[in-house]
Amino acid sequence: MTTQTVKEEDREIPLPRQPEVNLGTLGHVDNGKSTLVQALSGVWTAKHSEEMRRGITIRVGYADTAFYKCTKCGIYGTKEICTSCGSPAEFVRAVSIVDCPGHHSLMVTMLSGAALMDGALLVLSATEKCPQPQDREHLTAAEVVGINKIVIVQNKIDVVSRERVLESFKEIQAFVKGTVAESAPIIPISAQRSINIDALIEAIEKTIPTPKRELSKPPLMSIVRSFDVNRPGTQAEEITGGVLGGSIYQGIFKVGDKVEISPGIRVEKGGKTYYESLHTEITSLHVGGRNAAEATCGGLVGVGTLLDPSLTKADGLVGNIVGKPKQLPPVFDSLSLDVQLFERAIGTEELTKVEKIRTNEALVLNAGTAVTSGIVTSVRNSTVDASLRRPICLEANSRISISRRLGDSWRLIGFGIVKG
Repeated sequence: MTTQTVKEEDREIPLPRQPEVNLGTLGHVDNGKSTLVQALSGVWTAKHSEEMRRGITIRVGYADTAFYKCTKCGIYGTKEICTSCGSPAEFVRAVSIVDCPGHHSLMVTMLSGAALMDGALLVLSATEKCPQPQDREHLTAAEVVGINKIVIVQNKIDVVSRERVLESFKEIQAFVKGTVAESAPIIPISAQRSINIDALIEAIEKTIPTPKRELSKPPLMSIVRSFDVNRPGTQAEEITGGVLGGSIYQGIFKVGDKVEISPGIRVEKGGKTYYESLHTEITSLHVGGRNAAEATCGGLVGVGTLLDPSLTKADGLVGNIVGKPKQLPPVFDSLSLDVQLFERAIGTEELTKVEKIRTNEALVLNAGTAVTSGIVTSVRNSTVDASLRRPICLEANSRISISRRLGDSWRLIGFGIVKG
């Protein structure tokens, strides 16, 4: 799906192996997450024109990189030659990095990216009092989606005094106390100047293992991006089919596989509107900066298809699930959820109290990379029934993130478990 781009040479370098694990970035909008990804991979993930103009990440970004360990001095890095002593470095692991937006108005997009993470880098800035509103909200979101392998990155230590670094360190310790990140290592760095990146990689290797994968199960992939890769004016006979980007969470896909995409696209026939799954063939797989005959779990994968690129352009198929025909999870156009609400809306400055969900209330629901809105049809104790504007493909007992409109943004207020 992506390649590691080495800036000084302006060329793509394939990774030694397919990425084994997805690392994510969490934290407030100004904490330097995209700069950290660039320090680790050489890739600036904010490539959308509006991202470039505003200087923030809007869509989920991604980059691949590889970690190495010097055979002589034991220092970690991202190159085959140790930058400290010049000795050969041994390949340790290939990783994909998922860069999520930190702006409060983009929390729903952040939750989609978090669904792909095997572990996370919680990026906090030494220049700001900790926590900022989205620091708190992102850490809570990590717990909601089940992320419990975390490394804390104390960024921007190069632009503050030693006293402020120590004060910031204490603020971070107080912030994470009693959370899933309480025992996480805190690594002080400067992403801008690539200071202490070796120590950060070492902490990642010790803290975030490669998870056990279910390779024998039918393959399934969550779509987090989709593209039309054809240039304007491309002749009809030269058009390349639509490309899907995401992460395989079980099984193995191969070039030539027939696949189904569910819940698919919106169709209107005979005055009725419904969603219809798509069927296509995998024509190519792109993993770790190279084409491959097959792709397995771990890392971010680009899947070439025979789909009309008009269906995949501008992230048109984000939130769908790819699998073998008739081997996908069921599609729901309504849900019954066993709901647990937070006491406070985490991302608000004033920590607004979360009121009970009401009948006819509009909510935004995140299930994996899928985002849909729902209208509450009934509330019974902790059970909430909702009719969905857009159906979603997922297993019973899946965890759903629940957001409510508070002020000008959708705020995370709790989660629910899908009843069978």
